Amino acid sequence: MKKVLLIGIGAGNPDYVTIQAVKGLNSVDVFFFLDKGQEKEDLANLRRTICERFIEDPSYRIVEVPGPVRDQSGDYKSGVHAWHHDKAEIFSSLITDELQDGEVGAFLVWGDPSLYDSTLRVIDQILAHGALAFEYEIIPGITSVQALAAEHKIALNPIGEPVHITTGRLILEGLPEKVDTAVVMLDNGSGLRALIDEDVEIFWGAYLGTPDQILISGKLKECVSAIEAARAEERQRKGWIMDTYLLRRAPKP
Repeated sequence: MKKVLLIGIGAGNPDYVTIQAVKGLNSVDVFFFLDKGQEKEDLANLRRTICERFIEDPSYRIVEVPGPVRDQSGDYKSGVHAWHHDKAEIFSSLITDELQDGEVGAFLVWGDPSLYDSTLRVIDQILAHGALAFEYEIIPGITSVQALAAEHKIALNPIGEPVHITTGRLILEGLPEKVDTAVVMLDNGSGLRALIDEDVEIFWGAYLGTPDQILISGKLKECVSAIEAARAEERQRKGWIMDTYLLRRAPKP
């Protein structure tokens, strides 16, 4: 039977690749890459770098196809479901046409497949449809959340307290009741000012683990302009930006 690996490759530094991931990489016959365009070519280049660095036998193949673009003009969840459907069709074709019985294929997933990534949901959708049968395995990776904490030299949670992981779209509604610490991902920049009138500290990082890494921390109201300027400058320079940040309310007296 065919087998598919979803390999978490970490947040940007090849050194984040785990020993388990290296073993998985060396078992793969075909790697499937989704081309996200010229602007994000360096993401595909990192995947190639990881293959070249860690795989001992260079007989593997890389199959690269254009990735679908999510429609952002309408309802958010409807757009995501349609995007997943388009991905499922592409993945199904790749597994059917490019992977032989007994071979192992792999998708190299930025960060970890379990956190704000669509690959696992798409694989489950394909299997639930029932037209294609294959085994699959998930190999976890270091997320941008872990990388953010390590680079800022902070613990994610205060003693005995929870950490809320959310998105920029949802942080616009503020922090939930009784949650004083939140990690924010997938922000287009609009969420940065959601809590600016509160006594909140921010630990922000972009391109974590890469040579382009930027770190800014301090009181949110004092840092927000610098972060927005950095986001705009880097988006202009690279064509894309990937950032994560932690917000923490000041302890109550």
